[in-house]
Amino acid sequence: MDVYYPPGSGLAAPEMLNSLSGLEFMQRLAAGTIPPPPIAITLGFGIASVERGKVTVTSRVGAHAYNPMGTIHGGYAATLLDTCMGCAVMTGVERGYAYTTLELKVNYLRALTHESGELRAIGRTLHVGRRSALAEGQVLDAADRLIAHGTTTCLIYAR
Repeated sequence: MDVYYPPGSGLAAPEMLNSLSGLEFMQRLAAGTIPPPPIAITLGFGIASVERGKVTVTSRVGAHAYNPMGTIHGGYAATLLDTCMGCAVMTGVERGYAYTTLELKVNYLRALTHESGELRAIGRTLHVGRRSALAEGQVLDAADRLIAHGTTTCLIYAR
């Protein structure tokens, strides 16, 4: 099945993914020379910094992410963790390869609200091999309090 990538959709064309290393791809995404993916626009997060093995994602949550209990839905922090950890893994992936999440574990420590301020999700790789990778991440609020911690196992595959 062919996938259509309309101009301006925020989806990187497969040939672009195949022509760059994971680190080059992530650096271009952070610099804005590759448009952000639709999920980043929908949830309001962006890449603040990229280096090999470490990616920081920032976000300021709004009312769109509240649950019925009056706090930000836990899936928001999980998505930030999945993003920063996966992007950190991507920085270690060779040209022609990509990754996908096999497992995600999240520990929540505090509730998020709009008063949490700008969030930082920092992902770091622990191991990047030829077929799999392991990373950990943290979500911090504007006061540098730990909101959530996560780990992930990713599958690395040829594109």
